[in-house]
Amino acid sequence: MIYSVRGNLIIMDAGYAVVECGGVGYRVQTSVNTQKTLKLNTEVMLYTHMNVREDAMELFGFATKSELNTFRLLIAITGVGPKVALAILSELSSEQIAMCVSSGDSKTLTRANGVGPKLAQRIVLELKDKIKGVETTGFEISKGSVIADTGNVSKAVAALAVFGYSAADVTPILSRLDPNMTVEEMITATLRQMA
Repeated sequence: MIYSVRGNLIIMDAGYAVVECGGVGYRVQTSVNTQKTLKLNTEVMLYTHMNVREDAMELFGFATKSELNTFRLLIAITGVGPKVALAILSELSSEQIAMCVSSGDSKTLTRANGVGPKLAQRIVLELKDKIKGVETTGFEISKGSVIADTGNVSKAVAALAVFGYSAADVTPILSRLDPNMTVEEMITATLRQMA
């Protein structure tokens, strides 16, 4: 499995980029959000996922680990292939998808090409099931203090759990944030600090 590619970005076109590593150009399919962070003829690093089928081997690349984790969660859902997952990630950021899941907002997901109302509902339902068991009533952090359950903090921890972040990883960051921030602001700030 190829974990990441680092090299010179020599080509960027709709839906893909070519990263030259050691004289070999790797064609990496990317989301619009990842492409916004890339600049032609500069050194780039992309986290990758290799998809192997009978007739093709495809490499998908992402600017952040959270976008890669979101992609992997999406393609694990029945009816969501790599192309649909990329379409969703081109339309919405990882933070916005987390908000859709935590708030049960399937309608926003239908903005992506290839996502109808039924598939959007399935995505929300299946990702919500992955965080159902996450405890959100209070979390121990390294100094032994506990973050009180302030509603928004709980929702942020639950949404971040969808992307594979443990409460132990995110609570030290969330504890330093303004408790009056919205859940989306908390998620965004936490992901920025963890990147």
